[in-house]
Amino acid sequence: MKNTYSTTLLCMRFAALLLMIVTSGCEKNLPDDRESLGLDTRFTQTVYTPVLGRNTLFSNNFFVGSSSLPLTFKIINMRTREGAAAPELTQNTPVQIWTQPYLGDEKSIAEIEAKRKFENRPLFEIREHSGQFLMWSAATSNVLRTQPDSGYVFDVEVSNSGGRRYFRDFKLMPLKERAFEPSTLNPTTGLAQFVGLSPTNVNNIRGARTSRFLGTGDIQVLFRKIGPGKSLSFKFVDSLFQPIDPAKFNLTKWDKLVHGFNMVKTTESVKYDLAYPVPLIAYRTDYTNTAGDKARVVFRYERQGFGNIREEANLNLEFSIFEQGEWEIICWFKNEPPKFIND
Repeated sequence: MKNTYSTTLLCMRFAALLLMIVTSGCEKNLPDDRESLGLDTRFTQTVYTPVLGRNTLFSNNFFVGSSSLPLTFKIINMRTREGAAAPELTQNTPVQIWTQPYLGDEKSIAEIEAKRKFENRPLFEIREHSGQFLMWSAATSNVLRTQPDSGYVFDVEVSNSGGRRYFRDFKLMPLKERAFEPSTLNPTTGLAQFVGLSPTNVNNIRGARTSRFLGTGDIQVLFRKIGPGKSLSFKFVDSLFQPIDPAKFNLTKWDKLVHGFNMVKTTESVKYDLAYPVPLIAYRTDYTNTAGDKARVVFRYERQGFGNIREEANLNLEFSIFEQGEWEIICWFKNEPPKFIND
């Protein structure tokens, strides 16, 4: 009995030792973990139509799927639809980038410009680890093909340590510049479709002749580039295009209207020096709409209405200007001017 017990114990110890040896050997021979490049990984957008003359970022255009991060993205084989090389899109060009955050509380143009600089980059590029495409504002129709031309075709290489995949035949079909938004230009031809734009909204403005409430259809907003500087002026004119003194919009916060400097107010206009574009980036500040993608200006005034009742009125406009210059925005009361405090 004693011999049987000893033999059993010896066998158990031998089996345990053997298991340790086998397990140890297996651990040493296990392959290293490798990143995966999933078959479900894909781009969700294959046709890109940026408007030239402005920075355009295409985001949320890539589905990671089961692939391991980080991924590396690279544009390859940029070419025209005819298959010719397209060096205008691949060679480096000076583009303006931000090196510090824009906050909207900068106190001068110099302070703003100190936060950005020029770097040499391709006009159209893909962000290395996100797959987002970016067309820089330096890209213009003087350099690139635009619609109705069929544009360009390119491929993308996506890789990690697990391998690489190629996504082919993306379409790049740029649209001609539109210097401001909302725009009066046809997106494809670049030709003007109408003279002016309607304001975003109008509230409680009465006409001086009829005393009726004016609507957005009674006012046209005109954008004019009159020089190569860095300024923006606001003007108001009546139906005969005679100037209306901006001071009549007596509740307007002129010092908070735009992120501009060196304000000059006359009986015909209010002018600011500022940095372009307007707004500088898509970021909500005191000078933008809630989305942060457009500047927002509000012209307000008050008057004594019928029965000595105080009336407050306003005209609101949301807009963007992408092309640097000396610009003026004219609010034309094309049918009749507003009633003001002494009317």
